[in-house]
Amino acid sequence: MDKFRMIFQFLQSNQESFMNGICGIMALASAQIYSAFDFNCPCLPHYNLAYGLGILLVPPFILFLLGFVMNNNVSMLAEEWRRPQGQRGKDPAVLRYMFCSMAQRAMIAPVVWVSVTLLDGKCITCAFCTSVSVETLGNTSHPGLPQEEMKRVLARIPCKEIYDGQELIANEVAVRYLRCISQALGWCFVLLMTTLAFLVRSLRPCFTQAAFLKSRYWSHYIDIERKLFDETCTEHARSFAKVCIQQFFEGMSTDLAAARCHPPRKATADAGEATEKLLGITDQGTMNTALKSWHRCKPALHLHPPALPSGNGWMGEEQSHTHSPVPRREVAAYYSGV
Repeated sequence: MDKFRMIFQFLQSNQESFMNGICGIMALASAQIYSAFDFNCPCLPHYNLAYGLGILLVPPFILFLLGFVMNNNVSMLAEEWRRPQGQRGKDPAVLRYMFCSMAQRAMIAPVVWVSVTLLDGKCITCAFCTSVSVETLGNTSHPGLPQEEMKRVLARIPCKEIYDGQELIANEVAVRYLRCISQALGWCFVLLMTTLAFLVRSLRPCFTQAAFLKSRYWSHYIDIERKLFDETCTEHARSFAKVCIQQFFEGMSTDLAAARCHPPRKATADAGEATEKLLGITDQGTMNTALKSWHRCKPALHLHPPALPSGNGWMGEEQSHTHSPVPRREVAAYYSGV
């Protein structure tokens, strides 16, 4: 258990690197899933387009949602977005930064899927085989066919074993033509995504560096504050349960001593230490009130440190507004003030 606890603590302390690793694993998994996927085009005029575009677009959407589901910050973002205003204001820029950071990681696996699918060419061949220009690639001396019959023949191009239109247009010619277009679209898509990633990761901090640093700082603060609040609640719950259990057994021992004339044992020193960790909250109603108060009106992010001398250029009033808050002290002060 200690090893698992150490691993869990390591993952919590390196959550950003862990999520990057998860997104990379999902990207590799998406490529492996596509390579193992048995693509079977229906080869029917009214189903080819829906099937081809469905394989191209639906799995990336599922992978995109999975990228959000596997990100622990989704619940934190939703909580911060839906919580009441209370004593602490909500900065839309911080919420946008948190959402963009999660969206960037969640987009990795879908981008890999779309890129691999386009470079492979099967989806585009299946979806747009009925749009092949027979006048350009086919046999112009072949007698004309009705429109419905023409679509039926062209829809069988991806299915080489049942294709019966070699006199109209060669199967290999149409497949090569559609695959060439698909691969060109695939490389353009890779280039576009790479360029967008470069612009987002590199140029955005250059144009709005102050706002970027502010959003990034408060995003990290919200994450750290939530973790410390959970740790404080866990410690309080453990101490509260320990004191309740010890009091229960002490009461039972008193009753047994009265019935059997045995003196009750003295309380251990651990009970006193656990009572000190309760921070004055010693009943269920008060604890529920404290939790509701934390959600509805979180304490304002404004600490009051002692003013420093102004000889080095720093003014006391300025520092009181720019001093970095300490989440653990704020949580402990909140509990002790309830």
